[in-house]
Amino acid sequence: MLIRKTFAIKGMTCAACVAANERTVQKLEGVASVSVNLATERMEVSFDPALVDVSQIEAAVKKAGYEAKLLEKPSSASLSSYEAYGWKRFAISASFSVVILYIAMGSMLGLPLPAFIDHKSSPLAFALVQLALLVPVLIAGKSFYVHGFKSLINLSPNMDSLIAIGTSSAILYSLYSTWRILGGDHEASMQLYFESAATIITLVMLGKNFESQSKRKTSEAVRKLMKLRPSTATILDGEIERKVSIDEVKPNDLLLVRPGERIPVDGRVKSGLSNVDESMLTGESIPVEKAEGFEVFGGTMNLNGSLVIVAEKVGEDTVLAKIIRLVEEAQSSKAPIARLADQISSIFVPTVMGIALLAALGWLLAGQSVTFALTVFVSVLTIACPCALGLATPTAVMVGTGKAAELGILIKSGEALEIVHKVNTVLFDKTGTITVGKPELTDVVAAEGISEDKVLELAASAELSSGHPLANAIVEAARDKGLYLSLPDHVETIAGKGIVAESPDIAVGNEALAQSLGILLSAKAPDLLSESTRLAAEGKTVMFVFDNRAPIGLIAVADQPRPESRAVVDTLRKMGIDVALVTGDNRSTADAIAHSVGISEVYSEVLPAEKASIVKGIQASGRKIAMVGDGINDAPALAQADVGIAIAAGTDIAMESADIILMHNNIGDVVSAIHLSREVIKNIKQNLFWAFGYNILGIPIAAGMLYAFGGPLLSPIFAAAAMSLSSVSVVTNALRLKGYKSGMETRSTNSRALEKRRIDHEKIA
Repeated sequence: MLIRKTFAIKGMTCAACVAANERTVQKLEGVASVSVNLATERMEVSFDPALVDVSQIEAAVKKAGYEAKLLEKPSSASLSSYEAYGWKRFAISASFSVVILYIAMGSMLGLPLPAFIDHKSSPLAFALVQLALLVPVLIAGKSFYVHGFKSLINLSPNMDSLIAIGTSSAILYSLYSTWRILGGDHEASMQLYFESAATIITLVMLGKNFESQSKRKTSEAVRKLMKLRPSTATILDGEIERKVSIDEVKPNDLLLVRPGERIPVDGRVKSGLSNVDESMLTGESIPVEKAEGFEVFGGTMNLNGSLVIVAEKVGEDTVLAKIIRLVEEAQSSKAPIARLADQISSIFVPTVMGIALLAALGWLLAGQSVTFALTVFVSVLTIACPCALGLATPTAVMVGTGKAAELGILIKSGEALEIVHKVNTVLFDKTGTITVGKPELTDVVAAEGISEDKVLELAASAELSSGHPLANAIVEAARDKGLYLSLPDHVETIAGKGIVAESPDIAVGNEALAQSLGILLSAKAPDLLSESTRLAAEGKTVMFVFDNRAPIGLIAVADQPRPESRAVVDTLRKMGIDVALVTGDNRSTADAIAHSVGISEVYSEVLPAEKASIVKGIQASGRKIAMVGDGINDAPALAQADVGIAIAAGTDIAMESADIILMHNNIGDVVSAIHLSREVIKNIKQNLFWAFGYNILGIPIAAGMLYAFGGPLLSPIFAAAAMSLSSVSVVTNALRLKGYKSGMETRSTNSRALEKRRIDHEKIA
């Protein structure tokens, strides 16, 4: 039996590190799959615990030159290898590097330099002072050498290896030049590269610090979700209140939640009355009234009254914790589009080292000096950027899935995020998806001489004790109109026909009920019969109302289309996507609903087991299917579809089978999910184009291609600046997705006002 665990990885700097860790762990017996993400610095491993354990996995990673630590529960703190450097170490490195640069280059720029360190009058002091100033820079950037040479020894060279080899070559050659100066060769003072080594280290540290900051922004969505979770809760122990850590709360604990506080865990109200803002889960802008027996969720905001709740789901079992876990898993997963970068990354660093060596040897054979060849060698090693390749896909996936979560769209994996953009057919379930999922009274038709209110009042009175969804719709409509309802003395439900009440003598049901009561509608109420045929053709459920066996009217109930359904269908069509409806309802009802929302392709009277077969049949024609549903009967179809999309208001089974969950119970988010996926894939392609293009152009330039055609030779310092800029630019491009707006504005116009009110409320609290 396989289990899946997540590890935090320290020490990674580029895509080559990703490949090294995956290769090392994959070799372990019992490991089924391993996926390492550079942006999140997480490793997902599926393995058989009977053959390999966590300690062996951690040991294998350590042997490869990195550090792995099992993550027991979700955490918003994405690790960063370069976090250790920090801005303080960069400041130290930069301060000494500026001085070295001034000493080394000042005279060339006409800047004043004390005679005791002038390269003409005091060449040995000129070299030794630079060497002394370089030492603090090397200490500040020691991780380059520790990780770089360790990876090299393990035959898994990475970006640190390139920096370590390049700067070490420059330093060793400079030490050789210093030895020559000591021997009396003063011309060797012009062959020192201490300032290049110092500047390369400083610029790479600068780039990595910017990269770390940018990477933290990519996981901002998770941190925002984590902030919704209170750190403490108030437990009621009799009359005593105890403030405890949220982790100490157990099921069945009584918790007190005051106005302005966030509800700590999922539970049920035991006492109290208040309004709770649940928009972070549902997207609904209007606060929900909570009283005894009502369900509440951790992370939602209690607005105006005190509540005592019974804790039911705590810790990692709460809805909020599950959302965070889903988002983190998605951000740590890989999109299939990353495979090309992964394949290249595994051979990238050795290839670059080979190119650098061949370029240097080539220029030496062409008659250039050792100094020239060394410049080329260091420049090639320094300009190559495996980081950009490694970050191109995961950063975009992180920002994309995080932005989706902010919009109430939970995308479970990078693979799902990528596949959605290929969807060309969306298949909607009807009940609870295209429709509201709750029957509503739509029509009341009264016979001549009878008022509509009287028809509704009698029907609702008869249905008062039924509890059937259709009955509830009738009763709710009557109460909304303020009609007087009285419970009959006796009520009998006749399956498949309707309901018959006595004292008073009222009956409500279909034509079959009328026949069983001996009432001939075609003779006694032809107008009502004609009207019922018309309403039935519109997909409505029609019920006749009888008073003392006389037909006095009819009422029609229907599960109405969602307000946004028509706009969603129209928008999908404009995006070049076909739309179809699948339902177990009869043909006339299905056609009526489909027509009302603009769907022409309809599959009706479909059994639950047949839905998956229909999806499979459509897929056979070459179409990529997104199935949208909310019920248990949708689960097989959701699993069969290329992408399963579940409405969060539906069943747990449907959500488990789906690749994407719409938390806000709004099918307009189907449009947003597809549109966002397209934007993410476009962003990934831009990143990959830049990462590949940068290396394809940069490495030949560093190797002296421009110089061969009469142009300049690239300095290692500019090579280091370009390398740092490349990885930062990839992450910055991915961060543009944070500004993505919903693909379809179907949400409540009050959402922004509520958000402002909640923020103001939190400030006051």
